Amino acid sequence: MALPSSGQIKLSDIASEFGGSVPHALSEYYGDGNAPSSGEIQLAADFYGTSASINVTYLIVAGGGGGGNDRAGGGGAGGMRTGTTAVAIGTVISVAVGGGGSGSGTNNVAGGDGGASSASSLQSCTGGGGGGTNGAAGGIQPVEYGRDGGSGGGSRGGDGNIASGGSGVSGEGNDGGGANSSNAGGGGGKSAAGTISNGGAGEASSITGSSVTYAGGGGGGMSGSGGSGGGANAGNNSHATGELGGGGGGGTYGNTNGGNGGSGVVILSVPTSDYSSTTSGSPNVTTSGSNTIIKFTGSGSYTV
Repeated sequence: MALPSSGQIKLSDIASEFGGSVPHALSEYYGDGNAPSSGEIQLAADFYGTSASINVTYLIVAGGGGGGNDRAGGGGAGGMRTGTTAVAIGTVISVAVGGGGSGSGTNNVAGGDGGASSASSLQSCTGGGGGGTNGAAGGIQPVEYGRDGGSGGGSRGGDGNIASGGSGVSGEGNDGGGANSSNAGGGGGKSAAGTISNGGAGEASSITGSSVTYAGGGGGGMSGSGGSGGGANAGNNSHATGELGGGGGGGTYGNTNGGNGGSGVVILSVPTSDYSSTTSGSPNVTTSGSNTIIKFTGSGSYTV
């Protein structure tokens, strides 16, 4: 609970909030609240309204977009963000994890967008854009353009040149690839835009203690490769890997279905000495070195 923002503050109040050893001394609280790391500490000026906090490291990946139908664009990867934020003790971090978008199984229906993922007090990420699909009306139709998302979906090939795919969100991903008369665009990934045919690469994270690559774009038809990080290759019902947020593969020539995007994930890491053990939603809890890792594949919460 935060210290009062007016009135009297005693050393015992600061000790109750920030801990310390008996007998307490102001020198214990250098760097806490708004106190300096050395020199004079002033009770009111340095501690009004402050609260104890711990650093929470996070990885948030949204669901990947689905691939389109028939020489179609690959799905864009789900948006991905990482970082470390000081969070007040007692804060409830509510988590939502986005599902992958559905691959298109018919003309005139683009691949589905992935679902958003979020962790309150930290960040949220946008689902990947669906891949463009066959407009079935001759010439380039609006549905053939990749959809916008965390990373954009690739555009559909076969009816002419399309300069680019859907737009990605700055800081979360990249644009989907364009298309030509032979090949569709790959979906964008966290680290790179999609190209004609291939999905963009994802990004590696070692938050769990091991390096894992997330958020790769799906490959575009005819034969594009998915980006590293769970992006699926082009093909019939070529689905992305779950819990990595990759884009689904675009369908190849003829009535071939796009693949589903991969589901997202939210992972939190806190010092084991500060781990509260108060969770909901049954996350997978492990340790790595001096940290406790809390992995969510569905909705839940963690109380700091």
